[in-house]
Amino acid sequence: MKTVFPKLRILLYVSVISSAILLLLIFQLFSSTTDKSLNQNSKVIIRDAVIRAKLENIEPIDAKKQPPLQAEHNVDFVDEKIDKKISDEIVDDAKEADIVEEKKEAVGNKGGEDMKEIKSDKEKDGGEITVSDAPDSGRQVIQAPTDVDAEKREKIKEMMKFAWQGYKNYSWGANELKPIAKMPHSQQIFGGSGMAATIIDAADTLYIMGMKDEYEQARTYIRDEFSIKKATGQLSVFETTIRFVGGLLTLFGLTGEEFYKTKAQEIANALLPAFETPSGIAKSLVNPVTNTSTNYNWAQSGSSILAEFGSLHLEFEYLSHITGNPIYSEKVKKIRNVLDKAEKPQGLYSNYMSPTTGQFTGSHISLGALGDSFYEYLIKSYLLTNKTDSQAIRMHKEASDAIQKHMVFTSKGGLRYLAELRSINSPEHKMGHLACFAPGMFGLEAIHETDPERKAKVLQLAEDLANTCHESYIRSESKIGPEMFYFNDRVEAKTLSGDGGYILRPEVLEGFFYLWRLTGNQKYKDWVWDGISAMDKHCRVGAGFAGLKNVYKPDEGHDDVQQSFFLAETLKYAYLTFDNTAIPLDKYVFNTEAHPFPIWNPNSSTK
Repeated sequence: MKTVFPKLRILLYVSVISSAILLLLIFQLFSSTTDKSLNQNSKVIIRDAVIRAKLENIEPIDAKKQPPLQAEHNVDFVDEKIDKKISDEIVDDAKEADIVEEKKEAVGNKGGEDMKEIKSDKEKDGGEITVSDAPDSGRQVIQAPTDVDAEKREKIKEMMKFAWQGYKNYSWGANELKPIAKMPHSQQIFGGSGMAATIIDAADTLYIMGMKDEYEQARTYIRDEFSIKKATGQLSVFETTIRFVGGLLTLFGLTGEEFYKTKAQEIANALLPAFETPSGIAKSLVNPVTNTSTNYNWAQSGSSILAEFGSLHLEFEYLSHITGNPIYSEKVKKIRNVLDKAEKPQGLYSNYMSPTTGQFTGSHISLGALGDSFYEYLIKSYLLTNKTDSQAIRMHKEASDAIQKHMVFTSKGGLRYLAELRSINSPEHKMGHLACFAPGMFGLEAIHETDPERKAKVLQLAEDLANTCHESYIRSESKIGPEMFYFNDRVEAKTLSGDGGYILRPEVLEGFFYLWRLTGNQKYKDWVWDGISAMDKHCRVGAGFAGLKNVYKPDEGHDDVQQSFFLAETLKYAYLTFDNTAIPLDKYVFNTEAHPFPIWNPNSSTK
């Protein structure tokens, strides 16, 4: 028995071990066939974490220093095309986890079911995305940049560098540059020739583009030399607010440096006399030396202008939020209440209002000059306050409905456009370059709309208007659109005599930028590139960029003004089109000068 039992034990051990090995092989085989579908394998979890970390650590603004107050990127939708450098890093890390084959699946799953809706065959082919394809979350479609995007960003940065260097060399400290004459240019609206409008307006673009040396030049000047006390003449309340106050508030939001906030508040304080009217409607001009205000001589019956007094809300509300001083918010809320209660023809706002009576004067209505940014600021006030400004969204929707009913027309060729109204029943069938901001405004309305029918209708309008603005560009010899274009028996989306100039305006590219961010439709990205390339070709002159006298005959020459908004808006919108992760639209709201403010909760303070 002693010799038999050891042999039996050996056989038993062998049998047990063999069975264990067989079970292990079966388990491994089963695991390898189910990991992909179940996504529960520990290595897959590692892979997801690696890829998410890589995507969430993209540094879109400054490779070494993220702005302390910049909101964390919320990447809800990720394109299948990943920037090559990032993609290579992901592959290397995925190999370490032995799960390379599932890399694309993990990126695709980043957007869940919404990703499947957006990544349609139509989009891949460059076709349009319908409202059913677009996300319903109210957030932008964020797609990781590609190698081609990086090349285009570098080109736009080169344009910015060229424009900035010309200004620095020939107009430093002045308002703007004459790039052909290579000397300073100054408009009377800035309170004097030495208010450095370009420096204030362009500084956040330099920061966002990561142009560290140039940004430091701007920062040092603003900190050490800029002062509102240098103003010796009248300031435009509107232009000073959107360019100076807006630019400084954005710089504070991006960097957290207190001197930006302090200087913004000093400027706003200098503008307060303009609000001292019987109705609270601000006048257009203020003299900070005498503390007096007035309206333009050409304005109807001494009236204030809707696009000016109605476009101060974002800056003054945000300034009260970060300083804790309610006076700025109180001023613009009073204006809002006057506008809300005023008698409006068919729900539309006339371009002029009496600062004495708080009633509209005249009957001219426009989404272009004199009216434009007031409408823009209604939807943006709602978004800036994290969708808590119920008055703003109500007024916006009421105005939007009235605009669609009375101001939207379709040409014989099928182009939809925004007419101006001499009076409620007397349309002028023309649309200005300025009105091409509207696709972005309607796009924002649509993406945050919860009613499917209204959402589809408004988004379609946004896309149709963007197409019309694009037609105004491609129908010119320069492939840049004119200041004004008409629709009649002779022309469609083209100008008549005297309106063919272009002064480096941003609105058309702005509209394309918003629709690219909101829908992910490649054509808008392509249109931005076509537009900025045409500007580089036809507007680049000796020491910067200048407007065209005639977009249909670009050889007729330039206006010799490098507008500060070309650096603040036109180049910024173009750059951000090719870097979706910087300044996401669900975290920031742009003022009408393209200065982004972080979305905030009115019940909190960031003093």
